[in-house]
Amino acid sequence: MNTNDQRGQSQPTPLDETGFGDDADGFWDLAEPTRRGRGLAIAGGVALAIILAALYIVAAGFFGQRVPSNTLVGGVDVGGMTDAEAISALRKALDEESRARITVTSPARKVVVDPVEAGMQIDYEASLAGLTGFSLNPVDIVNHLRGGVRRDIVRDIDDTKLESTVAKALKPLEAAPAEGSVSLKDGKVTVVRSRTGLKPDATATARRVSEVWPGGRSVVAVTTTTQPTLSNDEITRFANEFATPAMNGPLTVKAGTKSFQVAPAALATGITVRDDGKGKLSPEYDDAVITRVVVDAATASGAISPATNAQVRYQGGTRFSVTPSKTGIGIKEASVFEPVKRALLADNRTARVATVKLEPELTTARAKATLPKGEISAFATTLPPNPGRTNNIRIAARTLNGTYVPPGGQLSLNGILGQRTGEKGYSKQPVIYAGRLRMDYGGGISQLSTTLFNAAFFAGVRIDQYTPHSFYIPRYPEGREATISWPDVDQKWTNTTDGGILVRAGVNGDQVHVSFLGVKTFQVSDSKSPRRNVRKPKTITDRSKGCVPQAAAEGFDVTVTRVVKKGGRTVETRDFVTHYIAEDQVNCVGGGDGKGGSSD
Repeated sequence: MNTNDQRGQSQPTPLDETGFGDDADGFWDLAEPTRRGRGLAIAGGVALAIILAALYIVAAGFFGQRVPSNTLVGGVDVGGMTDAEAISALRKALDEESRARITVTSPARKVVVDPVEAGMQIDYEASLAGLTGFSLNPVDIVNHLRGGVRRDIVRDIDDTKLESTVAKALKPLEAAPAEGSVSLKDGKVTVVRSRTGLKPDATATARRVSEVWPGGRSVVAVTTTTQPTLSNDEITRFANEFATPAMNGPLTVKAGTKSFQVAPAALATGITVRDDGKGKLSPEYDDAVITRVVVDAATASGAISPATNAQVRYQGGTRFSVTPSKTGIGIKEASVFEPVKRALLADNRTARVATVKLEPELTTARAKATLPKGEISAFATTLPPNPGRTNNIRIAARTLNGTYVPPGGQLSLNGILGQRTGEKGYSKQPVIYAGRLRMDYGGGISQLSTTLFNAAFFAGVRIDQYTPHSFYIPRYPEGREATISWPDVDQKWTNTTDGGILVRAGVNGDQVHVSFLGVKTFQVSDSKSPRRNVRKPKTITDRSKGCVPQAAAEGFDVTVTRVVKKGGRTVETRDFVTHYIAEDQVNCVGGGDGKGGSSD
């Protein structure tokens, strides 16, 4: 049977999962040489990689010690240098440049900014960062191998400090706009042109400084021009349209049949140039001043003549002579301003004004009707023994003597005597100042003032101004006396009697006499209160140069009452209250060289 044949034939060996059947040993015998070669190759590659890595690390370490060749930092060649050498090279090349002051220019002037003060410096370490030092970054290795690195420097700028420093430097550049003007002083037209102002921008200028530093030595300041309110066009307009024509020579004024001229300088005192603050100029007139200068010019030229009062002169006894009064011709003041204002800009520069007849205050008729008829009051005070002081009083009395005060007229003693000076013959004698005696010209004439005051007091005239002495002087009546000092301490009274008053004054023997000749109008009586509020003096030792000794006297208050009657009817009752300070005892020691003697 085929079955047995089949059993007797050889059968193939089944394959295992490897595909090689059971005879595995034969397989491994053939593959062994190939596995060994591959292992050696791998080992060699690893070794080579290690060698290359080592070389790479060695190269990175080598290159990291120096800056790549042909490297420029801020324009400075630092290639091949160590880090320290590169920093030194940068400092040497850039330090002076970085510290150099920067000039800031403007239309007004130049100023400088100090970079060090402004907080501007170069960060050298940061500028070289990454150029040296160990790095495995292939880019760094390539940069070292290739070279030619280009870098800007790293700047360390304190922006706040820089702007503050620039603002401080720009301060002198700041200027407010200057307003121009037109002046007519002394009749001359003076034109001052307006100027623009300058306002620096510190922030923008600081930015410019930062942009050019280091290396740049100059920048233009960022500024804003500020304009004045008053333009030069307006100044020119006003000068051409008003100022120059108005001051173009004297102005002719016609008054009646007379003509006279007024100088530009005089007219200019009554004209000011008004700036309205909004850019407009205009003339501003003082009517009263312009009227006065025109009248003054008319008087000086003789185009008008003032009225002359009648003059009364004493002939002795009860005899008087009268020099007649005269009427005058004046200018009607209300007619002056408008014609003059128009004439300032007129081609012919001529103004026509009206005239008026001037009547004297004291006419011949009134002077004759009010001539003094006899003595209406008199007073005398006793002089202390002081020749220099007495001479001062004699000079003042001679000046006062013969003064005539018409009805309604006012007498001012300072107005009659004027300032007391050595040129007038006065000598320095003791006067009271702030409670102490000192030497001054005319010392002593307060005794004449007191004598005059008492004559006025008992004549019943109106007392307008008087000042008692600061402390009491026994030779004068308590509360009924008046001192005098140039120019403010004055004695003034108004003649309210029915006639003129002729003042007679002089020194006779050891007395000062003042009498009034006039028309007896009033009956005067007086009374005095007891002293009150008595004040004790102090003792002062004074070593100063010019010390004047004083004797002690009490201070006190006192009231004098004057009753004035006319025809038996009381027309005035007035209290004169006086407050006397204590006169201190002053002892001059050492340096004092002031002379003693009677006080004023």
